[in-house]
Amino acid sequence: MSVIRLVAREFLGMFVDDGNLALLALVLVAAVAAAVKLLALPPLLGGALLLVGCLAILLQSVRRAARGTKR
Repeated sequence: MSVIRLVAREFLGMFVDDGNLALLALVLVAAVAAAVKLLALPPLLGGALLLVGCLAILLQSVRRAARGTKR
C-alpha cells in the first residue's frame, strides 16, 4: 500500500509543486470567472486581470522560494 501512496504522491507532485501557488491560481481564476459572469465584467478586462494576477502570484512564489534558498 505504501508503494501506491508513493506513486500517487509523486504523480501529484508533477502537477502541484508549490501548493500555495496552485491554490492562489485556482482562487484567482474562480474570482475572475465569477466577476465576468455575475458582475458583467468585460471579458477583455477579465483576461487582463488574469494576466496581471497570475504574474503577481508567480512573482510572490519566486520571492518566497528565493528567500528560502541560501547560498
